[in-house]
Amino acid sequence: MIIFYEDRNFQGHHYECSSECPDLTSNFRRCNSIRVDSGNWILYEHPNYRGYQYYLGKGEYPDFQQWMGFNDSIRSCRISPQHHGSFGVKMYEREDFRGQMMEFTEDCPNVYDRFRYRDINSCHVLDGYWMFYEEPNYRGRQYYLRPGEYRRYTDWGASSPKIGSFRRLHHY
Repeated sequence: MIIFYEDRNFQGHHYECSSECPDLTSNFRRCNSIRVDSGNWILYEHPNYRGYQYYLGKGEYPDFQQWMGFNDSIRSCRISPQHHGSFGVKMYEREDFRGQMMEFTEDCPNVYDRFRYRDINSCHVLDGYWMFYEEPNYRGRQYYLRPGEYRRYTDWGASSPKIGSFRRLHHY
């Protein structure tokens, strides 16, 4: 269960949600605080799972900066599936799985230190769920990746191939 509040500090009009919702537009005008009572959630700035993405676990987020929000717009959400198995992702320097490739099974706080460049143009998520971040140390825009093939960075919702860090999404 997740509860969206229009105002900071859990004030104002609120909306409770317990399942995936592709369009929250009619439920609230803006979102300035959130309480996650259960589950792990992926929130999106626009309807139909588009725009900025945010991963929130159980807890309280009294204002949108607490979840690294860029604004007070949340227009769709989905529950992140449970995953307790292994993790694996192959990342490629070029689109369509070309160029230098590196495989990861662990978190990476600084892609440049490990990959020698920040451009990740394609990837194949073998196992688990991952979050890519635009900046090192898990900061900046976030991109949620499920198992599957991503032939170009736009497939995971990015506007540029710059990835600064990434981590596995553990579910507790």
